[in-house]
Amino acid sequence: MGEVSRAAAEEVAEVLRARLLDGALPPGAHLSEEQLAAEFGVGRYTVRAALRALVTADLLSHVRHRGAFVPDLTIDRVDELFGYRAVIELGALRLALAGGRDLAPVESAVAALEAVDRPGGPPAAWHDVTAAHRAVHHALVAAAGNPRLLTAYSACEDELQFLLAFARPEFTPGRLARLHRELLANLDRGVEKAQRALADDLEVGRQGLVRALALPPDAPTDARTDPQTDSPTDPPTDPPGPKSPAGQGRTLR
Repeated sequence: MGEVSRAAAEEVAEVLRARLLDGALPPGAHLSEEQLAAEFGVGRYTVRAALRALVTADLLSHVRHRGAFVPDLTIDRVDELFGYRAVIELGALRLALAGGRDLAPVESAVAALEAVDRPGGPPAAWHDVTAAHRAVHHALVAAAGNPRLLTAYSACEDELQFLLAFARPEFTPGRLARLHRELLANLDRGVEKAQRALADDLEVGRQGLVRALALPPDAPTDARTDPQTDSPTDPPTDPPGPKSPAGQGRTLR
């Protein structure tokens, strides 16, 4: 592949990545090489390279002889991703606190998340909300000062933002901001309390996505959010303790 084709493939991949992170391409959607080549005015080999990059990033799946698809959202996938996050984020937080690292970037990221949806302002674009949420957790892992941890965490950031694009019935910008302000308040209360607060934050996110899987595809974005309390009206999906395997095969389409 020549330099021009490589640059074109990267451009196509970036446009498709943005669509995926915005939730514009629903789970199960097929991405036709022929249609994309016509849309972007490039060759099919260029499109194929772009799709391959997105498969590598776990944003698309490839089925032999059928092509690239937006992967289904399953409870197994949510649990796997959040288990991966927990190992990295909790470990990074312990390192950051033990080393007396500066958490000011985390505080700045939380403030930026709060600023996305100011009262009286225009409605926040969901992409901006999920990007600001992403920045909070990125800053938390970066606070450990361990480049290897940050590289490992970066590998899941696009997939997390993609999943959150379908969590709108469970979260509002205001609720996300409050949850992370509460998390921030616990970071200077000792390692154990800080880690418990982060573990709780991750579990709230996991359960919110699991509940989103149970909603019909055309559910309104406020289907499960109480407008007065801005919090989920349903009880948690799982009781405290080991997660139930029930419903592992359900998908959101």
